Amino acid sequence: MQLPLLSCGLWALLAVQATATALTYKINANEEACFYTATTRNDEKIAFYFAVQSGGSFDINYKVTGPNGRFVMEGEKERQGDFVFTARDAGDYKFCFNNEMSTYTEKFVDFEISVENEARVSLPAKQGVAAEQTSTLEETLFKISGQMSTITRNQKYFRTRENRNFSTVRSTEKRIINFSLIQILLVICMGALQVFIVRFFFQGARKGYV
Repeated sequence: MQLPLLSCGLWALLAVQATATALTYKINANEEACFYTATTRNDEKIAFYFAVQSGGSFDINYKVTGPNGRFVMEGEKERQGDFVFTARDAGDYKFCFNNEMSTYTEKFVDFEISVENEARVSLPAKQGVAAEQTSTLEETLFKISGQMSTITRNQKYFRTRENRNFSTVRSTEKRIINFSLIQILLVICMGALQVFIVRFFFQGARKGYV
């Protein structure tokens, strides 16, 4: 049967050799938060994704540095980012988020850091199976792997949109409640002022008749 061969090959090709860290972190105002990941070999791929879920204008400063403080990338007031870069040197890589732009607003940042080993795994050969069939199956499985990555990125994007829209709805709701309370207070003040003015006129008129 070819089922065991297909199953083993599928898992071997689709299981990416990667070390990943997915977190949601609250960054307070005037805070800088740094996270680290390590590579064991030169020229490994590092995938870096982040998105500001709530807080302020949904923006954050970020900076990535490599071993010995070597500059990799940075950005200011970015809402989200999705990068893949080659770690030329093995060692620790630092990913920092900076919220010093905010004086009192905290922000929630969803991010993921993964170190990927792009070594391509060969599909186990089976006696009696042509090499062309094996090659075609490999290409199909790698296409499926790419499509799965695309689906994952789309899910992250829609999650970010959902969180931002929900945050906007909550902010609008608070503003409507505050505006309604102000209106109620103004109506009460105007009513009290009108009563005071009417009583003042009537008291003045009584004194005139006396």
